[in-house]
Amino acid sequence: MKTLLTQSEIQDFKDDGVVVLRGVFNEWIDTLSKGADFHIKNPSEGALVHKGKDFQGKFLEDFCNWQRIPEYKDFVLNSPLASIAADLMESKSAQFFHDHFFYKEVLSGAPTPWHQDLPYYCVSGHQTVSFWLPLESRKKSVSLRSLAGSHHLNKEIRPTSWANNESFYEDNNAFMDMPNTDNGDFEIKQWETEPGDVVAFNFKTIHGANANKVDDVSRTLSFRLLGDDVVYRNRPGRTSPNFPGINQKDGERLREDWFPTIWGN
Repeated sequence: MKTLLTQSEIQDFKDDGVVVLRGVFNEWIDTLSKGADFHIKNPSEGALVHKGKDFQGKFLEDFCNWQRIPEYKDFVLNSPLASIAADLMESKSAQFFHDHFFYKEVLSGAPTPWHQDLPYYCVSGHQTVSFWLPLESRKKSVSLRSLAGSHHLNKEIRPTSWANNESFYEDNNAFMDMPNTDNGDFEIKQWETEPGDVVAFNFKTIHGANANKVDDVSRTLSFRLLGDDVVYRNRPGRTSPNFPGINQKDGERLREDWFPTIWGN
């Protein structure tokens, strides 16, 4: 299949750890919107709800629903998602990891703090990509923010619980603290987006989003994929999302019955 990406987009992803891709999922927005509307009314048992102090709306997040919501499954298996992921990761294969849904009500007031995804996950490797796909027009001020080049840091950022900022794992020595995001060491990449656009970023890229303090509801889906060099990593505690009973050892390729390879070998 011919690539949907330019070489410049692939290079930006490699250099910055993040790139915006315009209109690549235009044909899938109605399908995903239908799935998201069902999801809002039918969250999983593991869904989390955050609320900002003095704000009335809620911020719902939910993981791993692609198998039970037909529209999500259709997108994962039949959209250009996998081929785009393989091109960005410069990988011969693309293995599906999980989906993540964010729903921010009007005036939710709960931000997504600066963080790095990889330390929360049961994997290690560099060939990774997360697709941040908003289902409505998104102003730059409430769009995803990413620190360009932060995926090149030689140590993982200490993962914390968003609810209380406590360390996610007991072993702090394995991680570094969040670098100063305001001193200009990193360029902040942030874009206004339209439905069909997607921001793609490496699991190691530091990113976050401002709170919804405006009169707009926002629905965002993330889809996360793994490339050739990604293997299972046993973390010193519960991961997010957690996969109880995964029964794997460090260095193994993730099990195909849970995480299917949807592109390549």
